[in-house]
Amino acid sequence: MSNSHTRRSFVKTSAATAAWATGSYFASQSPAQETKSTGATLTVAIMGVNGRGSALANAFIGQPNCQVAYICDVDERAINKVMSAIAAKQNRKPQGIADFRKALDDKSLDALVCAAPNHWHAPATILGCAAGKHVYVEKPCSHTAREGELAIEAARKHNRVVQMGSQRRSWPNMIEAVGKLREGAIGKLHYARSWYNNTRQSIGVGKPAAVPAWLDWSLWQGPAPERPFVDNVVHYNWHWKWHWGNGELGNNGVHALDLARWGLGVDFPIRVTSSGGKYRHDDDQETPDTHVVSYNFPGNKTITWEGLSWSPYGNGGSQFGISFHGSEGTLVFEDRGYRIFDLKNKEVVATKNDDDERGHIANFLDCIRTGKRPAADIAEAHKSTLLCHLGNIAHRTGRVLTTSEKDGHIVGDEQAMQLWSREYRPGWEPKV
Repeated sequence: MSNSHTRRSFVKTSAATAAWATGSYFASQSPAQETKSTGATLTVAIMGVNGRGSALANAFIGQPNCQVAYICDVDERAINKVMSAIAAKQNRKPQGIADFRKALDDKSLDALVCAAPNHWHAPATILGCAAGKHVYVEKPCSHTAREGELAIEAARKHNRVVQMGSQRRSWPNMIEAVGKLREGAIGKLHYARSWYNNTRQSIGVGKPAAVPAWLDWSLWQGPAPERPFVDNVVHYNWHWKWHWGNGELGNNGVHALDLARWGLGVDFPIRVTSSGGKYRHDDDQETPDTHVVSYNFPGNKTITWEGLSWSPYGNGGSQFGISFHGSEGTLVFEDRGYRIFDLKNKEVVATKNDDDERGHIANFLDCIRTGKRPAADIAEAHKSTLLCHLGNIAHRTGRVLTTSEKDGHIVGDEQAMQLWSREYRPGWEPKV
């Protein structure tokens, strides 16, 4: 088969794959909640619009019969900027508020979109579900393993659709590729390698400073125990502090691990090993910038993740990717699509990626209307996010973790299990 082989050649197998991945698979799931008519306009509140939230606001109003009703942020500058931009693109002006909980009081609101920092993801999801709202939550779906379990409980208790923003789950060519793995295109699967590379600069050493007038620092911290404001945390460097973030593993590794787990067809690991550390910069970063994690699963299957935050060259020159290795060949996921190689490393299939997050958002909104479970339902999202938590726990304890294949819980290590949850600011403990 030549390298010019295109996606058009896979129409028949793609149809079968789509039936598996988007039809029969999701139809088999129990209804999530009461349905809403196809033509009804759905309204959403966007929480956190300094980065991803702004892009998501634009993506949601790009969907048929969907409007943004609230722009929520603790940074008043971001509220004004995004509120004006969205108002110019839809036939209503969204309300701008600092505290997203006020939006949850609006009974006409259908969904909450959470793009706030990681320590807010699960608590906001739980509050949203309790208020009767569906939730689109950015990755990772939780800051701790226990929060992920609580988010599932909240979604099921209140019969809400909860979708994690792992948008590749809705890309047609990724669905197609996973279908090919299921069909045995590369034989029996045993191993998936995943990676992420970047050239991040030093975050420096933070200095105590007055809280900026435009920032509600107390609300930004929310459920996390309060800490004094320093000048190098907001709006992005919190990722590298355990108090609020999950490092590169939770920031970008979750995307790769989600696809690796999906393609390999595994749920919870039985052994987790971590190596690496913080090597590159002498600064305030607490999370590793050089991180290699290995996950062993039942059935002789293994996933590895390599994260280098300071070196751009990844496997094969790609900064992001996953390679699946089977008895008859290799399938490689990259942002430009997927490729299949035979046992002589000859490329026999090549596709190009022309997808974005619109399909993932469309899937979320469709599930609100139909009652189906979404492509990245909170239960699947938790399994993938849990891999990040376990990798970080293994790193922080410096020990190999033995875990249960039933739920991923750490076995025989009380010290490691102390990192399963976290301390909360009084009165902010998530409850279902």
